[in-house]
Amino acid sequence: MRHPIQITNHPIRFLLYLEWILLIITALVELLKLPFPMLPRSPLLNLVCLAVFGLMGLRLPTNKPIYKILYSAAEIGVIVLASIVGHIRLLQLMLIILVVRNCFIFEFQGRLMMTGFAVILFLMKQMVRFQHHGLRHRPPFRPPPVFRAPPTGLIPERLLFILLTSVFIFVLVLIVLQLLVDAVLSERKSREELAKANAQLRHYALRIEDIATLQERNRIAREIHDSLGHSLTVFNLHLEAALRLLQSDPDEAKEFILEAKQLGKTALKDVRQSVASLRLNPLQQQSLENAIASLIEDFQKSTAISPTCHLHLKRSIPADIKIAVYRIVQEGLTNIFKYANPTEVDIQIQTAATALQLIIKDNGIGFSLNQNTTGFGLQGMRERTQALGGTFKIETAPGAGCQIIAHFPLPKV
Repeated sequence: MRHPIQITNHPIRFLLYLEWILLIITALVELLKLPFPMLPRSPLLNLVCLAVFGLMGLRLPTNKPIYKILYSAAEIGVIVLASIVGHIRLLQLMLIILVVRNCFIFEFQGRLMMTGFAVILFLMKQMVRFQHHGLRHRPPFRPPPVFRAPPTGLIPERLLFILLTSVFIFVLVLIVLQLLVDAVLSERKSREELAKANAQLRHYALRIEDIATLQERNRIAREIHDSLGHSLTVFNLHLEAALRLLQSDPDEAKEFILEAKQLGKTALKDVRQSVASLRLNPLQQQSLENAIASLIEDFQKSTAISPTCHLHLKRSIPADIKIAVYRIVQEGLTNIFKYANPTEVDIQIQTAATALQLIIKDNGIGFSLNQNTTGFGLQGMRERTQALGGTFKIETAPGAGCQIIAHFPLPKV
């Protein structure tokens, strides 16, 4: 679908139409015989000047200063031609249009120069008109009985007062018009800036939405890895223990199989209700102490290693930090069982006035940070900590065990 061709770049279409109305009025005055001071006029030249002056309003220069200067010079040339050669009657209307147009072209200095030119040209036109009017109405010269010097002024005082008054009113009109145009331009600029700001806000909102979506996906991935992954890991451990004890201790093996069956049900429930379960509190109305005790008990059953746990919670902890601590301990124990092969595990959780510190330490085989820094479990623990404004650090080396340290800032009580 083709769009209509724009034939004008005038910033405010209403003012363009108003210019044309004023120019049409001026043209009608040139064609009609009205009681204006009679000067040798050229109506045809004036009509041509008015037409050219009106068409120039369709395209206003807005780029290079040289184009603006040439455009204004052409406007002045048309007005001077219509004023001096054509003796156009309503010159003030063309001057008003000139000043208003240049409000869209120049800044303050350029506007001041164009206004000064308009006032000077109007003053000269009025002086010529009043001089002609005074010569036409001057009474015939009669020599008085006693010689008196003739008046030196060409314009009587009454006409001089009218001249100055008209110039003063014309200047006031130009000032008011410029103030009005400035107000319109300021309002237009404000609307454009507001529209631009709204567009930027929409762009930022889309970016924030994309970031939020990505963060939510990462969060869901962490939840699946921490909950379902932990359940399946323990499930596999129970099955392995049952297979080892199947011949020597069938009753114990049966107990491990029953526990594995229960873990399988839990994992299946997590899969079926993944979205809903991800939004549930994993502590399930338990205290942090009891929830971590359950994790330690499961770890002990699966590995025969009894972790030591030191909890010193001297103040209340926000729910989101409790969940993060629980998930980090859960993931830490899972990683220790999978990779560390330790004999001792120590968990420390303590609160201070403005922070909570979590330390998970084992004496396992350790690993090299340069070779294993992108594991999803470690990455998830780091993201959980940083999402709550905390810091996360891993201290390890091959053969030196591993120590996970997380600090969480706590709100002031």
